[in-house]
Amino acid sequence: MNTALELMRSRYDAHVVNDVDYLKATWHPDTVPDELVSDATLEWVGLEIVRTERGGALDADGVVEFKANFVRNGEPGVLHEISRFTRDGMRWLYVDGVHPL
Repeated sequence: MNTALELMRSRYDAHVVNDVDYLKATWHPDTVPDELVSDATLEWVGLEIVRTERGGALDADGVVEFKANFVRNGEPGVLHEISRFTRDGMRWLYVDGVHPL
């Protein structure tokens, strides 16, 4: 991945197919949870990028704000997150995210 946005999109794709191994592999080792369980009751149905800050090919860190639409038990929902990313050498990693109100 050349940018934080590319990594964010690939992590969304991993959520769609419940690829927990990929999610853990792209999570910063200082913040990755000991146990990561995918929520199979969620059907991810769309991704909207709200904004990005830094996160380019020459940056050391970046921010991606997104809204991911899902359906759970027939009810629609939205996960709104502001995610932080960092570069480790040539590799981007997810650090953490906050959920604005």
